[in-house]
Amino acid sequence: MGLISLLWGIVALLWMVLALIPLVGWANWFLIPFAAIGAIIAAVGIMFTRASHDGRAKAGLVLNGIAIVVGAVRLMLGGGVF
Repeated sequence: MGLISLLWGIVALLWMVLALIPLVGWANWFLIPFAAIGAIIAAVGIMFTRASHDGRAKAGLVLNGIAIVVGAVRLMLGGGVF
């Protein structure tokens, strides 16, 4: 679960960078639910992994959280269309 959430977070961050380009802001509408699913996977990974082996899941949670926050801010600034 940790590796999956980490890879999911990396894809979400790459998608976030793409969605920062002007006129591609509509991609944030799909980015936020995608990153939320990754955060849920990371949370499940943290719950079911021993404390000494949950680093990847925590990193995935952080990456997905960053993508959610930046995507939401971008939607607020751009009006959700651009």
